[in-house]
Amino acid sequence: MDEIAHAFVTALRLIFTGDKEVLQIAGRTLAIAFSSMAIAAMLFIPLGSLIYFHSFWGKRLLVNIIQTLFSLPTVFVGLLVFITLSKSGPLGGLELLFTPGAMIIGQVILISPIITGLTISSLSGVNQEVRDTAVSLGATRFQTIKTVMLEARYATVTAVLIGFGRAISEVGSAIIVGGNIKGFTRTLTTAMSLETSTGNIELSMALGIILISLALMVSILANRLQQR
Repeated sequence: MDEIAHAFVTALRLIFTGDKEVLQIAGRTLAIAFSSMAIAAMLFIPLGSLIYFHSFWGKRLLVNIIQTLFSLPTVFVGLLVFITLSKSGPLGGLELLFTPGAMIIGQVILISPIITGLTISSLSGVNQEVRDTAVSLGATRFQTIKTVMLEARYATVTAVLIGFGRAISEVGSAIIVGGNIKGFTRTLTTAMSLETSTGNIELSMALGIILISLALMVSILANRLQQR
């Protein structure tokens, strides 16, 4: 209990005294997670919508596979990105390994099934009467799709925020492809891993408290959107 109490005190001190290194780490963590979320949303909300609005052979199997990938191991994703971006890999010439860009790629891959699957679920949750009403009023296929997506907008945004929460809290991929380089690729989760391995438990717990606080704010926002 003493360690937890000291961790809270340390966390508050680091936050309110504006510790430069901690603020840089927190800012970098948010920047990478937001970038990953934005890219994944632009790519996979349309993909989820495309899957939902079209009927094809194997659709149910595809949705099941997407849902299975919700629990995609972060270390496995990191390994795939590492192999792809290494000098001997197909994209080694981009020289992205051990950069924030590599970390963003890893996080996009990690959260893509979540955003795709939850987009499909959010669209499935729209009452069939909405689509029927739009069609009966003479709406085109595009207008009908637009109407359904507008009805599901809050649930879709919630899916994006859940993806953000997954991105900001992951550590396996970040360490493998980012290298945990001080001042460059170190994030809250990788800093926690480092401080724990060096025995600096209080600072590690303080960083964890900061991370949980950020995740809590996202969770509160997601719950408010779900209620709407």
